Amino acid sequence: MNDSIYYQCQRCTNCCRWPGFVKVGEEEIAAIARFLGLDDDNFIQRYTRLRPQRDGLALIDKPNGECFFLEGRDCVLQSVKPLQCAGFPNTWNFPGWREVCEAVPELRPVA
Repeated sequence: MNDSIYYQCQRCTNCCRWPGFVKVGEEEIAAIARFLGLDDDNFIQRYTRLRPQRDGLALIDKPNGECFFLEGRDCVLQSVKPLQCAGFPNTWNFPGWREVCEAVPELRPVA
């Protein structure tokens, strides 16, 4: 058995302030829309944008570049947040993420 490094999120929200695109798919859109009390089409029109390659949708940002759904150090969508958000930094990350992310590395056994 080997160990692998897993990063435990400290909810510093620095990743929520990093420029980029939070991709959302159909299931995520439906879950977030329900959570906000909207139908899918209304949610799409109000809170998403077309990604640059026109290959799907992403959540909108605030004018300062942070996620629209970030309030202080809290995610409005915490219970239904997109997979991309939930997976950071373990399933994906960006160059330089360790300089801004406060996630704590821990060793976990790999079966």
